[in-house]
Amino acid sequence: MIIDHIGIIVEDIEAAVGRLSSLFDFEIGDIQEMPEVGLKVAHLKADNVEIELLQYTEGKSGFAKEVMGPRSGINHLSLKVDNLAEATERMEKTGAKLKDGFPRQGSHGRIAFFEAETTAGILFELCERE
Repeated sequence: MIIDHIGIIVEDIEAAVGRLSSLFDFEIGDIQEMPEVGLKVAHLKADNVEIELLQYTEGKSGFAKEVMGPRSGINHLSLKVDNLAEATERMEKTGAKLKDGFPRQGSHGRIAFFEAETTAGILFELCERE
């Protein structure tokens, strides 16, 4: 597996995109609205990894906040997989517990999040890109 992206929760996605684009030479995609899960998402591409900026839009609730938690900052590590069903099954066989509501469609493909307490305290996402 390879790292697909690093997810970072921000308070103001437009301000974060503006500031990071002035600091670094990222290729910046459009800000994507995902009202069904309570998110705005922006993808910043560096030469070796993508950074996914995430802003909650549902205040103190929403599916995304339930999955990723309320805290701003570095949130999750996403691993790119060719076959989400096979990779999910392999992780579950080793004791990793899939979060409720997954697998499902994400901002750039099918995704699955796992309970951090079953993956060494790290919130992992598997991503099968479209």
